[in-house]
Amino acid sequence: MLEHYYFRPETVDRIRASWLAPAIEEYVTWLTEAHYTARSVLHRVPVLMSFGEYAKARGARDFAQLSDYVEPFVQTWIRRHGRGRSAARRSKFSHEVRNPICQMLRLVVEGYDGPSRPHKPDNPFEREAPHFMAFLVEEKGLRPRTILHYRFHLHQFATYLERNGIRLRAVSPTVISGFIAEYGPRVAWTTLRNACGTLRVFLRYLYREGVLSRDLSPLVEFPQSYRHAGIPRSISWDQVEQVLASVDRRSPCGRRDYAMLLLF
Repeated sequence: MLEHYYFRPETVDRIRASWLAPAIEEYVTWLTEAHYTARSVLHRVPVLMSFGEYAKARGARDFAQLSDYVEPFVQTWIRRHGRGRSAARRSKFSHEVRNPICQMLRLVVEGYDGPSRPHKPDNPFEREAPHFMAFLVEEKGLRPRTILHYRFHLHQFATYLERNGIRLRAVSPTVISGFIAEYGPRVAWTTLRNACGTLRVFLRYLYREGVLSRDLSPLVEFPQSYRHAGIPRSISWDQVEQVLASVDRRSPCGRRDYAMLLLF
């Protein structure tokens, strides 16, 4: 998965030489499946690399010990890189450093929940639809990672309803359209598509359980995607250089590929 974001083989080799490499690769896979942008991934990996070096230099030898070094590392990072920032900016900056570390540790350290992290319920609609998560597992047979995506999109929908003072039983076609119209510009097309799929399943379930008097699931329209719409007409010279730099010329096969690309 690292090769998807880093064109230079030397960079990938350097990341995989880190003692945190298995955790970092698992985290990058999770970010990809959660549809984080490439820019976000590229911003987070160097922070994790620095955190690994910091913790190892101070005696950490396994992943279970890493939680003890999160806050000291964040404070050290802020002192080095946060000079001249206002108090508000320093607080936001510390969150940007702490968040990827905590996300990674939740994946690789059993039981880790992060420092003072408010717990979000698995089901934000526990009161109205308490058995929805069990329905996803027992009747639909979804995998745990897929259910995490369902939870994420349901929390987005619940936040929208709460912000607008709308009860779940009062959801209407207008409310659904408003949520999709507001959420769509903030996320990638694939994320919006998955959110619409989650919403359809949830609304159909609410109708079956009698929470809603009408089945609103057919009213959730999936975003349109046109074939070849995302293919660029050409690439820039910087991108050409990135393609050339991505070829590992340490092998005969790589040198052959490099020569073919030069001819192109």
